[in-house]
Amino acid sequence: MAVPRPLTFENLNNFPGLVHGVFSRAGGYSKGPFLGLNVGLSTGDDPDIVNRNRIRMLSSLDLPRVLFLNQVHGTDIAVIKSEKDAAGAVFKGQGTAPSKIFKADAAVTNLKNLGLVIQVADCQAVILYDPEKEVIANVHAGWRGSVADIIGRCIDTMVTQFGCTPATIRAGISPSLGPCCAQFINYEHEISRALWQYKEKDRPYFDFWQISRDQLGAQGVLDEHIETMGLCTRCHTDLFYSFRANKVTGRFAAVIALKT
Repeated sequence: MAVPRPLTFENLNNFPGLVHGVFSRAGGYSKGPFLGLNVGLSTGDDPDIVNRNRIRMLSSLDLPRVLFLNQVHGTDIAVIKSEKDAAGAVFKGQGTAPSKIFKADAAVTNLKNLGLVIQVADCQAVILYDPEKEVIANVHAGWRGSVADIIGRCIDTMVTQFGCTPATIRAGISPSLGPCCAQFINYEHEISRALWQYKEKDRPYFDFWQISRDQLGAQGVLDEHIETMGLCTRCHTDLFYSFRANKVTGRFAAVIALKT
């Protein structure tokens, strides 16, 4: 079995000490509807196999530990400033499982050798990096997160907790549900009116990629520092998991870490 090789963002590839990537579903041990590198423990897949996939992902990045979140489509952000903050919450690929897990949909840290993981299957993972302050973040931005502007909230956290400057932050938006497939029949009840400008004129399809770019820009992130992979998960189920397409499916991972 080939070693999983993540997709990377060009605007983040030239920073020494930064490791990042978005994994496709290729290269894992899961079978059936979870076929491939499923890292989601809440999907119905065999937990032992999911953990083997997680270890395989960890090894491919040569990382000693990563932080998984209990993602609930909320707005809470895990702030990891010290080893004490991370204690008991990291996955090391061996020994006992983490004794705690943060109920959050984004994480920010300046710790070295700690990967931040977001698990998705149509939602966006938005990875953020401030090369001046050496601070990273990873955001789970589904439609609920977009409505609540979790991206903006995470940028605010980077500024207030770590002294980051938005104009220096680089951002990468993972494969996710594209404007071709982001249909919301009940959008009048689900999506705030302020975001209706991103709807197609005659169809209830929304461009959440542009929503995220604009939310980043509203916080001061420069447009030239934002990269969107532009791959729709529902259109590419051979490469990525998609809940919209398959319902019972796995989760692929986006990871970012600072290495020593």
